[in-house]
Amino acid sequence: MKYSLGIDAGGTYTDVAIIENNSGKVVSSNKALTTYPDLLEGIENSIDGLDFQYLEDIAVVSVSTTLATNTVLENTGYPVALILIGEHGSESEGFPSQHIFHAKGGHDHKGLEMQELDISPIESFVKDVRDKVSAFAISSHFSIRNPDHEIKTRELIQTIVDMPVVCGHELSQDIGAYERAVTATLNARLIPVIKQFIETIIKDIRRRGISARLLMLKCDGSVTGIEDALKKPIETVFSGPAASLIGASHLSGRHTCVTIDVGGTSTDISSISNGVPELSESGGIVGGWKTRVRAIHMETSAMGGDSGIWTRKGGLFIGPRRVIPLCLAAQMYPGFISKLKNASNPQRDLFDENIQPARFFVKNSSGKHELTDSERRILDVLGSEPMSYRELTSLTRSHISSNMLDLLISKRFIRVIGFTPTDVLHVLGDYEQWDVEAASIGADIFARFAFSSKFEICETLKEKFALNMAYDLICFALPNIEKESIMETLTGNYPATFKVKLPVVLIGGPVAPYVKSLGKIVDADIILPQHADVGNAIGALYGKGIKRLEYLIRPASLSEPDQDFLVFSQNGRKSFQTYTQAYDYSIDNGKNVLFEYMKSCGIKKDQISFNIKEKKVIPEGWKHPPMETQLTIMGIGTSPL
Repeated sequence: MKYSLGIDAGGTYTDVAIIENNSGKVVSSNKALTTYPDLLEGIENSIDGLDFQYLEDIAVVSVSTTLATNTVLENTGYPVALILIGEHGSESEGFPSQHIFHAKGGHDHKGLEMQELDISPIESFVKDVRDKVSAFAISSHFSIRNPDHEIKTRELIQTIVDMPVVCGHELSQDIGAYERAVTATLNARLIPVIKQFIETIIKDIRRRGISARLLMLKCDGSVTGIEDALKKPIETVFSGPAASLIGASHLSGRHTCVTIDVGGTSTDISSISNGVPELSESGGIVGGWKTRVRAIHMETSAMGGDSGIWTRKGGLFIGPRRVIPLCLAAQMYPGFISKLKNASNPQRDLFDENIQPARFFVKNSSGKHELTDSERRILDVLGSEPMSYRELTSLTRSHISSNMLDLLISKRFIRVIGFTPTDVLHVLGDYEQWDVEAASIGADIFARFAFSSKFEICETLKEKFALNMAYDLICFALPNIEKESIMETLTGNYPATFKVKLPVVLIGGPVAPYVKSLGKIVDADIILPQHADVGNAIGALYGKGIKRLEYLIRPASLSEPDQDFLVFSQNGRKSFQTYTQAYDYSIDNGKNVLFEYMKSCGIKKDQISFNIKEKKVIPEGWKHPPMETQLTIMGIGTSPL
């Protein structure tokens, strides 16, 4: 009997699950805290909690992760040099790279060379920055019509340095030079990160004697071979939420549904229709950067189980900053409960998101940026044990502004400990994974500032969290309705409520305590499937082999529209004498590329179906082959399990 292992490395937990291939039954699962900056310990701890009897019969290992997303969001990717060839418009300075070079060259919309590629200055630039970067990205004007200049530049770079080189045309065939350059740059920044992650996975499973096929889930819910994932790691952003969506669909048995995924950092809403995830038409937006990556359509809010709860002027707020829950900190740091009991709180007039009661700071070893003198003074007194704001100011003998703390947290030199929704659930008895006493002390502290009891304040916060879930759900379902109106309707005293027609599946952990609260706010069929806490790991295994290819056919000249046709695709620019030849090439080439792709994912030929969409431009009275034909060829393969 054969089994498959799903692994999801999330921001808070690393989830694992083993599935029996024939029945789809979950035979073993576990979760462990994700470890930073080295993920190996978290992966090992998670797999160590599985039933070992199944490991020797693992045939497929499929992984998903929020690592790429978090790397972009936190701006902690590796430095990259970006080479822009030809005209890139007024936005050309807004790129995620500090090393940018503008080179002469580029093509027009027909793929004809507008200006000869000037190689010599590019060579000088590469030699100048090679010791400052870890990869190169190249984006040439209209490379989707002719990638020749990108290819020549890549070949030049590879003669000078042994580093990853990413070309824009390899990642997207969509028009949009700026977005394509951003996508190429982010991809180059992520290659070393994902490479390290994949090598960590391989190291652990090979050590255990698992010689299985290794796959990775992409952000559109499809699976890819590990080699492809290494070349295009940008396509793994949002693979964690995609895994949640697919896992929720599989576990609930609903091929069409909406999913609410509650993680440590955020709450994500997405949907699936007839087993295929709904995709964003315009491409995924990651950390404010608009890309040309096909990703699931998702509504996200920065409110998760580990979002810091804070108070100011009597109000209670959740997030957006993620912190270590008090209940977890008590297990991580011996003596923390005593410190929590005896800590003196900051003055009320200083309260903001960073300066709070029951909030502590601890030194983090993974910071990567340079420090100012003021920042260094704080880190000199901050050690590996949690320290309150009052202790910090006392030891540094100076006022520490919230902005200063914010900078150190953003640079990852400081980790924050605080009261969270996870602590709230511990106090209410809904979830008791960690230390209940620490959570209870934190609730007492906040209750005093709110002139309430700890149970009343925790019930209020739990309802506030459920309200946010409902708000995100309705915003996703009704994108054309003003968000202010949605919140007013949810919170107002109206004799009506929102009804969601699709089943709503909750996934993540812990989500069970919110089923009843959410049901009071919206009218919906709310489903909590078995194994919802490791749904991401299960979803990593059930991604389909889905790949889309695009071909554009045009006559070489409108003055002679019956002969000589051009085909633009991921293969570059091809010429054919007749329209039929150009069309047949596009269909045959597309199917062959898709067959090879599916083969690398372990999907057999008879498990693949094709969906071909045509969009033709034929002006009124036109008696020639189409002026333009857009072909989208999509291959869909069943799960490789």
